[in-house]
Amino acid sequence: MAKQSPNQDRNFDDLAERFQKNIYGGLKGQIRLAVLQRDCGEYLPIKPFAETQDKVWRILDAGGGQGQFSLELARAGHQLVICDISAEMLKVAEVQIKKEGLESQVTLIHCAIQDLSKHIDHQEFDFVICHAVMEWMKDPEELLPILMKYLKSGAYLSLIFYNVNSLIYKNCLRTNFKKIINQDYAGTTGSLTPINPLKPEMVLNWVANQPVSLLSHSGIRVFHDYIFNETHREREPAELIKLELHLSQQEPFRSLGRYVHLLMQATD
Repeated sequence: MAKQSPNQDRNFDDLAERFQKNIYGGLKGQIRLAVLQRDCGEYLPIKPFAETQDKVWRILDAGGGQGQFSLELARAGHQLVICDISAEMLKVAEVQIKKEGLESQVTLIHCAIQDLSKHIDHQEFDFVICHAVMEWMKDPEELLPILMKYLKSGAYLSLIFYNVNSLIYKNCLRTNFKKIINQDYAGTTGSLTPINPLKPEMVLNWVANQPVSLLSHSGIRVFHDYIFNETHREREPAELIKLELHLSQQEPFRSLGRYVHLLMQATD
C-alpha cells in the first residue's frame, strides 16, 4: 500500500468522520481527555478547570479540527478561535456550534496554521491549543515558533504530538522487526498513523529553545494501546483510566505513550 507523502502537510478532508470516531470516540478519547483535564486543571485558573475565574480568556485552537477539546472552553464562557486546514473537519465543528448556540463565542477559520496571520493580524491569546498537528507537518520544527507569535506574556500553550517510541514498541510486540530496522514508521495513504511521528527528546529540545517554562509533561495512553485483546482492553474502563493517569507522568511509561502532552507558559 502506498505511503503518505512526507513532503506536504496532511489535510483530513477525506477522514473527518473516521478521525472523530477513532481519535476522540470511545475509551481512547476518554483517556486523552482525562490526561488533558488533569494537566490543565493543575495550572489553568479558569473554568471548566477551576470553579471561579477573573476574566474571560481569548483562546486559539490551532489545527483544532472538530474542536472536541476546545469547545468545552467555549461552553465555559471563553472566546475561541479554531483554525484548520480541513474544511470538512470545520464543518463538523460548525454543526456542533450551531446546535449549542455558541456562534457568538466561536470563530472558525479555514486555513493552515502557517497562514493564520493573514486572518487575525497576530492577535495574542491567553491560551493556545495545538493537539496532534506537529506529526502531520512536512517540517514539524516550524510549528513552535509560529505558535509563539500568538502567546502573550504569561499565556499558556498545550501541545500534543504523536510519539515514535510507541510505534517502535508496538511493532516489537507484533514482531514487525523490518519496520524497526528500516525505520519505516510513516503510515500508509488513508491511515491515521502520521507522516512524521516524533521523538519526545527532540520536541523537548525545541521547547527548550523557546521563551516558555515547561509546566507539565505527560504520556497519553501509556499502556492501553499495547493490550491487543480488545475484550480485555475494554473490560474495566474506570480502573484503566485511573491507572493511565497514575503512570502517565512516570518513566518509563510516559515515554511509551501513544501521544505526549506538554503544557507550557510563556515567559516574556
